[in-house]
Amino acid sequence: MTHHSIGEIAAALGAEAAGDLSLTVSGAAEPHLAGPAQLALAMDPRYAAKLGEGAALAAVVWPGADWQALGLKAAIFAPRGRLAMAGLTQMLDPGPEIAPGVHPMAIVDPSAQIGAGAHIGPFVVIGRGVVVGENARIASHVSIAEGAQIGPDALILQGARIGARVRIGARFICQPGAVIGADGFSFVTPEKSGVEEIRETLGQRDVLNAQSWTRIHSLGSVAIGDDVEIGANTTIDRGTIRDTSVGRGTKLDNLVHVGHNVQIGEDSLICGQVGIAGSSKIGSRVVLAGQCGVSDNIFVGDDVICGGGTKIFTNAPAGRVLLGYPAVKMESHIEIQKYLRRLPRLAARVAALEAQLMPSDAAPDGDAD
Repeated sequence: MTHHSIGEIAAALGAEAAGDLSLTVSGAAEPHLAGPAQLALAMDPRYAAKLGEGAALAAVVWPGADWQALGLKAAIFAPRGRLAMAGLTQMLDPGPEIAPGVHPMAIVDPSAQIGAGAHIGPFVVIGRGVVVGENARIASHVSIAEGAQIGPDALILQGARIGARVRIGARFICQPGAVIGADGFSFVTPEKSGVEEIRETLGQRDVLNAQSWTRIHSLGSVAIGDDVEIGANTTIDRGTIRDTSVGRGTKLDNLVHVGHNVQIGEDSLICGQVGIAGSSKIGSRVVLAGQCGVSDNIFVGDDVICGGGTKIFTNAPAGRVLLGYPAVKMESHIEIQKYLRRLPRLAARVAALEAQLMPSDAAPDGDAD
C-alpha cells in the first residue's frame, strides 16, 4: 500500500495546503467514513458536518474553510472539487495488475511487433502483423486481429476484442468486453424494401411484399485518435468502405453502440446506452447523455448538448441544446411538458363548456380516428 504526504498530494494537484504537510494517507474516503489514514473528500460546505462523523485527520476542503475548527490537522484547498478529484484519483489508483513482458500463456503471431515495456497478460491472442506500442498494457483474454495498430501507453482490459486493421492512438483506455471493429449492420433487398417505401411516404404502405435481405460486407475498419476511452461492452462497427472514426480525446461510456461509417469529432462525451446509427457525423465537444439516439445519415454539429433520452432524427446545428423525443430545443421541450401537464384540466374545461353549449337532447359526436 502506497502512502502519500499531504504536501505531495497538494503539489501534484497544484493546490494550496495548510497544517501538517508531512501527514501521510493511503487512500481517500467520504467524510463520514474516512479513517485516520484516509483523506476525507469534503469539497463543499455541505459536507462539513459529516467530517465530525468520521475520523479523518486531513481533508480536501473548499477554499476558505476553517479546517482547524473542523478538527483537522491538515487540509488541501480545492477551488474546483471535481477537478481535484480527477488528479487525486489518478494519483491513488494503482491500476490493474498485469505483469511486464509477454505471459507464457499468450499467443503472439511471430510477425507482430510488441513495443518495449509492454505488458501482455495470459490468454491474449495477437494476430498477424499487429503493432503494439511501447508500454501498452493488455489484460487477459483480449484478442487483437490481424493488421491492428495499438498506440503507446494503451490500457486494454479483460475480454476486449480489437478487429482487423483497427488503428488506435496513444494512451487509449478500453474497458472489459468492448468490441471495436465488428462488421457493420448493413443489408439490402433486391426490390425496394418496406423501409425505403415508408421513408418516401412517411408511413403509407400500398402493398406488403415478401422480401429477403442481402448482406453488404464491411471493407473499412475503425480509426481512433489519441486519449480516447471506450467503456465496458461498448461496440464500434467497422465502416463499409471508409473507416468509422472516433476523434482525439473523446470518451464513450458503457453499452454505447457506434454504427458503421460514423464519424465522431474530438473531445466529445457519449454516455451510457447511446446509439448512433450508421453514417451519421457527430461534431467535436458534443455531449450525448444516457440513452440518446441518433438517426442514420444526419449531422450533429459541434458543441451540441443533448439531455438524457433525446432522439435526434434531423440535423442538429452547432451549439444547440436539445431534449425530448423527437429532439427540440430544451426550452421548447420544457414548454411542451408544461402544456402536456395542463391537458387534463383543459379537457375538463372543454367538456364543461360543451355541456353548457350543447342542447340537452343532442348526441355527442363520435370519437375521431
